[in-house]
Amino acid sequence: MTQESLTQSYHTPVLLQESVDGLNIRPGGVYVDVTFGGGGHSLEILSRMDAKARLYGFDQDADAESNALNDGRFTFVRSNFRYLSNWMRYYGEDHIDGLIADLGVSSHHFDDETRGFSFRFDAPLDMRMNKRAGKTAADVLALYSEEQLANVFYYYGELRNARRIASTIVIHRATQPISTTQNLIDAVAPLFHREREKKDMARLFQALRIEVNHEMTALREMLSAAVRLLAPGGRLSVITYHSLEDRIVKNMMRSGNAEGKVEEDLYGRLSSPLKAVNTKVITPSAEEMERNPRSRSAKLRIAEKK
Repeated sequence: MTQESLTQSYHTPVLLQESVDGLNIRPGGVYVDVTFGGGGHSLEILSRMDAKARLYGFDQDADAESNALNDGRFTFVRSNFRYLSNWMRYYGEDHIDGLIADLGVSSHHFDDETRGFSFRFDAPLDMRMNKRAGKTAADVLALYSEEQLANVFYYYGELRNARRIASTIVIHRATQPISTTQNLIDAVAPLFHREREKKDMARLFQALRIEVNHEMTALREMLSAAVRLLAPGGRLSVITYHSLEDRIVKNMMRSGNAEGKVEEDLYGRLSSPLKAVNTKVITPSAEEMERNPRSRSAKLRIAEKK
Protein backbone atom coordinates (compact mmCIF):
# COMPACT_ATOMS: atom_id res chain seq x y z
CA MET A 1 0.00 0.00 0.00
CA THR A 2 1.39 3.44 -0.92
CA GLN A 3 1.79 6.29 1.56
CA GLU A 4 -1.02 8.16 -0.22
CA SER A 5 -3.44 5.24 0.19
CA LEU A 6 -2.46 4.84 3.86
CA THR A 7 -3.21 8.54 4.35
CA GLN A 8 -6.64 8.26 2.75
CA SER A 9 -7.54 5.20 4.86
CA TYR A 10 -6.55 6.99 8.10
CA HIS A 11 -7.97 10.42 7.35
CA THR A 12 -9.01 12.43 4.29
CA PRO A 13 -7.30 15.84 4.44
CA VAL A 14 -9.61 18.86 4.27
CA LEU A 15 -9.01 21.90 2.03
CA LEU A 16 -5.72 20.29 1.03
CA GLN A 17 -4.66 22.48 -1.90
CA GLU A 18 -6.01 25.71 -0.43
CA SER A 19 -4.33 25.27 2.97
CA VAL A 20 -0.94 24.30 1.54
CA ASP A 21 -1.16 27.08 -1.07
CA GLY A 22 -1.61 29.41 1.88
CA LEU A 23 1.84 28.54 3.24
CA ASN A 24 3.52 30.10 0.18
CA ILE A 25 6.38 27.60 0.57
CA ARG A 26 9.88 29.05 0.24
CA PRO A 27 13.11 27.35 -0.88
CA GLY A 28 15.03 26.09 2.14
CA GLY A 29 12.19 26.97 4.50
CA VAL A 30 11.25 25.39 7.83
CA TYR A 31 7.64 24.20 8.08
CA VAL A 32 5.48 22.59 10.74
CA ASP A 33 2.35 20.46 10.45
CA VAL A 34 1.05 20.49 14.03
CA THR A 35 -1.81 18.04 13.30
CA PHE A 36 0.01 15.32 11.37
CA GLY A 37 -2.64 12.57 11.64
CA GLY A 38 -2.55 10.55 8.43
CA GLY A 39 0.08 12.81 6.89
CA GLY A 40 -2.06 14.14 4.05
CA HIS A 41 -1.12 17.79 4.42
CA SER A 42 2.51 16.88 5.13
CA LEU A 43 2.73 14.82 1.94
CA GLU A 44 1.50 17.78 -0.08
CA ILE A 45 3.92 20.15 1.66
CA LEU A 46 6.86 17.81 0.96
CA SER A 47 5.88 17.65 -2.72
CA ARG A 48 6.44 21.42 -2.93
CA MET A 49 9.63 21.65 -0.86
CA ASP A 50 13.18 21.69 -2.17
CA ALA A 51 16.00 19.45 -0.90
CA LYS A 52 17.14 21.92 1.78
CA ALA A 53 13.73 22.61 3.33
CA ARG A 54 12.59 20.89 6.53
CA LEU A 55 9.20 19.75 7.79
CA TYR A 56 8.21 18.76 11.34
CA GLY A 57 5.01 16.81 11.95
CA PHE A 58 3.42 16.89 15.43
CA ASP A 59 0.94 14.37 16.78
CA GLN A 60 0.46 13.01 20.29
CA ASP A 61 -1.44 9.91 19.18
CA ALA A 62 0.55 6.68 18.88
CA ASP A 63 -1.62 5.64 15.92
CA ALA A 64 -0.38 8.64 13.92
CA GLU A 65 3.26 7.72 14.44
CA SER A 66 2.79 4.66 12.23
CA ASN A 67 2.08 7.09 9.35
CA ALA A 68 5.44 8.90 9.72
CA LEU A 69 6.86 9.75 6.29
CA ASN A 70 10.04 8.14 5.00
CA ASP A 71 11.71 11.34 3.80
CA GLY A 72 14.97 12.82 5.02
CA ARG A 73 13.42 16.28 5.13
CA PHE A 74 10.71 15.13 7.56
CA THR A 75 10.83 14.70 11.35
CA PHE A 76 7.94 13.21 13.33
CA VAL A 77 7.42 14.67 16.81
CA ARG A 78 5.18 12.64 19.11
CA SER A 79 3.94 15.45 21.29
CA ASN A 80 1.05 17.81 21.91
CA PHE A 81 1.43 20.86 19.70
CA ARG A 82 1.27 23.11 22.77
CA TYR A 83 4.97 22.30 23.21
CA LEU A 84 5.87 23.66 19.76
CA SER A 85 8.36 26.19 21.11
CA ASN A 86 10.21 23.63 23.24
CA TRP A 87 10.58 21.18 20.37
CA MET A 88 11.75 23.79 17.89
CA ARG A 89 14.42 24.79 20.40
CA TYR A 90 15.35 21.12 20.83
CA TYR A 91 15.87 20.74 17.09
CA GLY A 92 17.81 23.99 16.86
CA GLU A 93 15.19 25.91 14.87
CA ASP A 94 15.05 29.56 15.91
CA HIS A 95 12.34 30.40 13.39
CA ILE A 96 9.78 28.76 11.13
CA ASP A 97 8.51 29.88 7.72
CA GLY A 98 5.07 28.37 7.95
CA LEU A 99 2.71 26.35 10.12
CA ILE A 100 -0.39 24.41 9.14
CA ALA A 101 -3.08 23.11 11.52
CA ASP A 102 -6.15 21.02 10.70
CA LEU A 103 -7.93 21.25 14.05
CA GLY A 104 -10.61 19.00 15.48
CA VAL A 105 -10.73 15.21 15.44
CA SER A 106 -9.64 13.06 12.52
CA SER A 107 -12.05 10.63 10.87
CA HIS A 108 -9.76 7.86 12.16
CA HIS A 109 -10.67 8.71 15.75
CA PHE A 110 -14.40 8.91 15.05
CA ASP A 111 -14.26 5.56 13.25
CA ASP A 112 -12.24 3.80 15.98
CA GLU A 113 -14.82 1.84 17.96
CA THR A 114 -12.55 1.51 21.01
CA ARG A 115 -11.72 5.13 21.88
CA GLY A 116 -15.11 6.59 22.87
CA PHE A 117 -14.99 9.64 20.58
CA SER A 118 -18.29 8.82 18.86
CA PHE A 119 -21.74 7.96 20.17
CA ARG A 120 -22.17 5.61 17.19
CA PHE A 121 -20.34 2.85 19.05
CA ASP A 122 -20.57 1.48 22.58
CA ALA A 123 -17.04 1.88 23.94
CA PRO A 124 -15.20 2.90 27.09
CA LEU A 125 -15.40 6.68 27.61
CA ASP A 126 -11.72 7.45 27.07
CA MET A 127 -11.43 10.29 24.47
CA ARG A 128 -7.75 10.95 25.21
CA MET A 129 -5.66 11.84 22.16
CA ASN A 130 -2.64 10.76 24.17
CA LYS A 131 -3.55 7.44 25.77
CA ARG A 132 -0.47 7.55 27.99
CA ALA A 133 -1.60 10.33 30.32
CA GLY A 134 -4.42 12.42 31.72
CA LYS A 135 -8.01 11.95 32.82
CA THR A 136 -10.44 10.04 30.62
CA ALA A 137 -13.95 11.25 29.82
CA ALA A 138 -15.24 8.68 32.33
CA ASP A 139 -13.00 10.27 34.99
CA VAL A 140 -14.43 13.71 34.21
CA LEU A 141 -17.99 12.44 34.54
CA ALA A 142 -17.18 10.65 37.79
CA LEU A 143 -15.07 13.30 39.53
CA TYR A 144 -16.28 16.75 38.44
CA SER A 145 -18.82 18.62 40.53
CA GLU A 146 -22.22 19.46 39.09
CA GLU A 147 -21.12 23.06 38.53
CA GLN A 148 -17.88 22.00 36.81
CA LEU A 149 -19.78 19.66 34.49
CA ALA A 150 -22.35 22.35 33.67
CA ASN A 151 -19.55 24.75 32.72
CA VAL A 152 -17.90 22.17 30.46
CA PHE A 153 -21.17 21.44 28.65
CA TYR A 154 -22.12 25.12 28.35
CA TYR A 155 -18.79 26.60 27.26
CA TYR A 156 -17.42 23.74 25.17
CA GLY A 157 -20.67 22.24 23.86
CA GLU A 158 -22.76 25.43 23.83
CA LEU A 159 -25.65 23.39 25.24
CA ARG A 160 -28.44 25.57 26.61
CA ASN A 161 -29.62 22.86 29.02
CA ALA A 162 -26.11 22.29 30.38
CA ARG A 163 -27.22 22.55 34.01
CA ARG A 164 -29.97 19.95 33.60
CA ILE A 165 -27.55 17.59 31.87
CA ALA A 166 -25.00 18.03 34.65
CA SER A 167 -27.62 17.48 37.36
CA THR A 168 -28.88 14.33 35.64
CA ILE A 169 -25.37 12.91 35.37
CA VAL A 170 -24.64 13.57 39.06
CA ILE A 171 -27.88 11.84 40.08
CA HIS A 172 -27.25 8.93 37.70
CA ARG A 173 -23.63 8.33 38.78
CA ALA A 174 -24.68 8.02 42.43
CA THR A 175 -26.22 4.63 41.66
CA GLN A 176 -24.49 3.55 38.44
CA PRO A 177 -21.06 4.44 37.00
CA ILE A 178 -21.02 6.21 33.64
CA SER A 179 -18.05 4.46 32.07
CA THR A 180 -19.16 3.76 28.49
CA THR A 181 -20.69 5.77 25.68
CA GLN A 182 -23.93 3.83 26.03
CA ASN A 183 -24.06 4.57 29.78
CA LEU A 184 -23.84 8.28 28.97
CA ILE A 185 -26.45 8.11 26.21
CA ASP A 186 -28.87 6.23 28.47
CA ALA A 187 -28.43 8.82 31.22
CA VAL A 188 -29.01 11.98 29.15
CA ALA A 189 -31.11 10.91 26.14
CA PRO A 190 -34.43 11.83 27.84
CA LEU A 191 -33.22 15.46 28.02
CA PHE A 192 -32.74 15.81 24.25
CA HIS A 193 -35.58 16.55 21.84
CA ARG A 194 -35.82 13.88 19.18
CA GLU A 195 -35.40 16.31 16.28
CA ARG A 196 -32.12 17.64 17.77
CA GLU A 197 -30.91 14.52 19.54
CA LYS A 198 -27.97 13.70 17.24
CA LYS A 199 -26.78 17.30 17.03
CA ASP A 200 -26.97 17.85 20.80
CA MET A 201 -25.35 14.49 21.54
CA ALA A 202 -22.50 15.44 19.21
CA ARG A 203 -22.10 18.71 21.14
CA LEU A 204 -22.03 16.84 24.43
CA PHE A 205 -19.32 14.48 23.20
CA GLN A 206 -17.41 17.45 21.74
CA ALA A 207 -17.48 19.22 25.11
CA LEU A 208 -16.10 16.19 26.92
CA ARG A 209 -13.38 15.67 24.30
CA ILE A 210 -12.28 19.32 24.52
CA GLU A 211 -12.11 19.12 28.32
CA VAL A 212 -10.25 15.80 28.38
CA ASN A 213 -7.60 17.03 25.94
CA HIS A 214 -7.43 20.67 27.16
CA GLU A 215 -7.88 21.64 23.52
CA MET A 216 -8.57 25.35 23.93
CA THR A 217 -5.59 25.92 26.23
CA ALA A 218 -3.31 23.93 23.93
CA LEU A 219 -4.54 25.90 20.90
CA ARG A 220 -3.84 29.25 22.57
CA GLU A 221 -0.35 28.15 23.61
CA MET A 222 0.49 26.75 20.17
CA LEU A 223 -0.68 29.84 18.31
CA SER A 224 1.19 32.17 20.66
CA ALA A 225 4.38 30.15 20.11
CA ALA A 226 3.80 30.11 16.34
CA VAL A 227 3.49 33.90 16.19
CA ARG A 228 6.79 34.27 18.08
CA LEU A 229 8.56 31.69 15.89
CA LEU A 230 7.35 32.87 12.49
CA ALA A 231 9.94 34.68 10.41
CA PRO A 232 8.85 37.90 8.64
CA GLY A 233 6.67 36.84 5.72
CA GLY A 234 6.02 33.43 7.34
CA ARG A 235 2.49 32.07 7.16
CA LEU A 236 -0.12 30.51 9.44
CA SER A 237 -2.69 28.32 7.67
CA VAL A 238 -5.36 27.06 10.08
CA ILE A 239 -8.53 25.01 9.48
CA THR A 240 -11.21 25.17 12.16
CA TYR A 241 -14.47 23.26 12.62
CA HIS A 242 -16.42 24.91 15.43
CA SER A 243 -16.96 28.43 16.71
CA LEU A 244 -14.84 28.06 19.87
CA GLU A 245 -11.58 27.30 18.09
CA ASP A 246 -12.41 29.57 15.15
CA ARG A 247 -12.87 32.53 17.50
CA ILE A 248 -9.41 31.96 19.01
CA VAL A 249 -7.77 31.64 15.58
CA LYS A 250 -9.58 34.72 14.25
CA ASN A 251 -8.56 36.77 17.29
CA MET A 252 -4.95 35.62 17.06
CA MET A 253 -4.68 36.52 13.40
CA ARG A 254 -6.35 39.88 13.96
CA SER A 255 -4.48 41.01 17.05
CA GLY A 256 -1.68 38.57 17.89
CA ASN A 257 -3.46 37.29 21.02
CA ALA A 258 -6.33 34.89 21.73
CA GLU A 259 -8.44 37.58 23.41
CA GLY A 260 -8.51 39.77 20.31
CA LYS A 261 -7.14 42.86 22.08
CA VAL A 262 -5.48 45.02 19.45
CA GLU A 263 -2.69 47.13 20.93
CA GLU A 264 -1.95 50.70 19.91
CA ASP A 265 1.45 52.29 19.39
CA LEU A 266 2.47 55.72 20.75
CA TYR A 267 0.62 57.41 17.90
CA GLY A 268 -2.64 55.52 18.42
CA ARG A 269 -2.14 53.27 15.42
CA LEU A 270 -3.39 49.70 15.75
CA SER A 271 -0.54 47.22 16.02
CA SER A 272 -0.59 43.48 15.31
CA PRO A 273 2.24 41.08 14.41
CA LEU A 274 0.11 39.44 11.71
CA LYS A 275 -1.87 40.49 8.67
CA ALA A 276 -4.67 38.52 7.06
CA VAL A 277 -3.91 36.91 3.70
CA ASN A 278 -7.52 35.98 2.96
CA THR A 279 -9.92 38.75 3.97
CA LYS A 280 -12.80 36.32 3.53
CA VAL A 281 -12.77 32.92 5.20
CA ILE A 282 -12.14 30.02 2.78
CA THR A 283 -14.64 27.13 2.81
CA PRO A 284 -14.70 23.82 0.91
CA SER A 285 -16.27 23.53 -2.50
CA ALA A 286 -19.60 21.76 -2.94
CA GLU A 287 -17.71 18.86 -4.53
CA GLU A 288 -15.41 18.46 -1.52
CA MET A 289 -18.28 18.64 0.94
CA GLU A 290 -20.07 15.91 -1.01
CA ARG A 291 -16.93 13.77 -1.13
CA ASN A 292 -15.88 14.36 2.48
CA PRO A 293 -18.76 15.17 4.89
CA ARG A 294 -16.29 16.13 7.66
CA SER A 295 -15.33 19.18 5.62
CA ARG A 296 -18.79 20.77 5.73
CA SER A 297 -18.09 22.90 8.80
CA ALA A 298 -14.46 23.67 7.88
CA LYS A 299 -13.13 27.22 7.70
CA LEU A 300 -9.63 28.14 6.54
CA ARG A 301 -7.89 31.29 7.75
CA ILE A 302 -4.42 32.37 6.59
CA ALA A 303 -2.21 35.09 8.07
CA GLU A 304 1.32 36.37 7.44
CA LYS A 305 3.92 37.66 9.88
CA LYS A 306 4.66 41.33 9.29
